[in-house]
Parts: sequence; structure tokens; C-alpha cells
Amino acid sequence: MMKYTKSAVAALVMMGGAASAADDVTLQLKWVTQAQFAGYYVALENGFYEEEGLNVTIKPGGPDVAPVQVLMGGGADVMVDWMPSALSAREQGAPIVNIAQPFASSGLMLTCLKEHGITSPSDFPGHTLGTWFYGNEIPLMVWMGKLGYSTDGSNGGVTVQKINFNVDPLLQKQVECATTMTYNEYWQVIDAGLTADDLVVFSYEDEGISTLEDGLYALEDNLADPAFSDRMVRFVRASMKGWKWAEANSEAAAMIVLEFDETGAQTEAHQIRMMGEIAKLTAGSNGALDEAAYERTVGIVMDGGVLSAAPTGAWTHAITDAALK
Repeated sequence: MMKYTKSAVAALVMMGGAASAADDVTLQLKWVTQAQFAGYYVALENGFYEEEGLNVTIKPGGPDVAPVQVLMGGGADVMVDWMPSALSAREQGAPIVNIAQPFASSGLMLTCLKEHGITSPSDFPGHTLGTWFYGNEIPLMVWMGKLGYSTDGSNGGVTVQKINFNVDPLLQKQVECATTMTYNEYWQVIDAGLTADDLVVFSYEDEGISTLEDGLYALEDNLADPAFSDRMVRFVRASMKGWKWAEANSEAAAMIVLEFDETGAQTEAHQIRMMGEIAKLTAGSNGALDEAAYERTVGIVMDGGVLSAAPTGAWTHAITDAALK
């Protein structure tokens, strides 16, 4: 039997105390485990959360998971969501607050098959546009509203059709255009055998209607608790460290993501490519919400008729101010 000195026992006790003192934080993702969330998996794998005294659990999302419902139900402390969806949920009574904004740019696009003769937004009327719902449809609805197009298929407007989280309806020509992301679905179309010359792509950034994506949100009441806010400060600090590491080591970050993909659905090539595209969207962000980008997002969402009034209290710099010290 191994014998321990008094000093060794004391050290073990201290280590045990430190381990038990780690604060639990649960993060709910907007979608399944993939490089879109690499910064969080990197922070977990590389011990950045542990360095901040945190025991972090990452919950993947999916087609049947509504992050705001998980957050409201107490199943998570913080969630990833797009701002239009979060603002809509807040107006409907969910007191959620943006505490950090790791993504500085939008990766949202509308991808159309060139054979349908759509070369500009003026060609949309009379066509069917496919998009995801559960809050993901808001940017497209806002865009159509700004263009003055009805979305119910009536004369002079478009038909907006709910599609699953894949590009099959576009490939099978059930829709003429489909919502895609620069880092994911667009490449699913390419991998299906089409080329860039077969497609016409409308970037929300280029169209001047980009809204903020993949921010971190927590409940307003929880943020009133200093202990909870302290956990969020440490969580954001470690998460941003993970994001910057992922940007600088995109291939290694993709490999870390694959380690956490319990479904085995992701491929190495796709995740490496995705991480390269994601790095373009997080580049330049230190985690603090850009107020001008926030105001632009609010303006676009309000112009689309999604909000009845400008929101108040929907974001805070308190967490990132403390995290960035």
C-alpha cells in the first residue's frame, strides 16, 4: 500500500477542494456539434474553462431543440442564438439579454439555381424560397418585407416554404432558392455535384441587411445575481480565448470539434472547411457587442415588422467589460 506524507495528504485535500469548488455552467448551442461552435469546444478541450474555475457542459442543439425554451426552462445558463430570433423572443416575454457577441459578421446567404433565371432580387416574385423556421426565418421575412414582397404566394410576391436543415429541396427543385450559410449548406450544394457557375448567391452582408448571428444570451433575472454574473464573466473570457485559438489554429480546432461529435455525422474535410469560413466571421471580435451593429440589426428587424417597438435592456456590456480587463 502506498503511504502518503502529511504534506502530500494536504496537497490532495487542497486539490480536491479546488475541484469541488469549480462552478457549473451549461451552454445550449443553436445547432448540432460542428465548427460553428468551435471556440467553446476548444475552450473545453484546452482547459480554458478549467483555468477559470468552471465546469462547463455543452449541449448540442438540433431540429427539435429551441435554445430559448431550454434557457427559460432552466436547462442551460447561457445559449447561442441569432439576434433577430432573440429580439423576437424577448418581445414575446422571454427576458433574454445579449452578454457577448463572438460573431462579428453574418454568414447568411440565399442560394438559387441559375437555371431558374433569378439574377437579382427583382426576379424573386413568382418563385418559391425555402428557409428554416423556429426563428431562423426572420431574416428572410425581413428582407422580403423591405423589398415589398408578400410571402404567401399572392400575385407580385413570393412563396416562403419551410424546409428542413438541408439543401435537398433546392437540389430536388422543390424550391428555386434556399437559405444557406457560407460555412455549411452552400458547400453541401457544391458537394452534391453543382459548381459555383450553376448558382446565383445573394449575401445578406452584400444586400445591406445582415443581422447579428451566434451571440451569447442569458436570462435577465440571473444576471442580477453577482455570483451568476461572475460565472458569465469567466465563461466569456475563456470562450473568447477559445475562439481566438480556433481562428489561429483552424485545422486543429476542427479536429477538436470532431472529437466531441458523438453522432459521427461530421466529416473531417467538411469541418476543416467550415472552420476556415467560421474564422472569417469571428475575426475582429473580442466578444463585446458592437453597438452600431446592434442598432443596425434592430432597425432591419423593425423594418420587417417583426418588432412592434425598439427593445430596451436587450444587451449589456457589463460581462465583456469585466472579461476583457
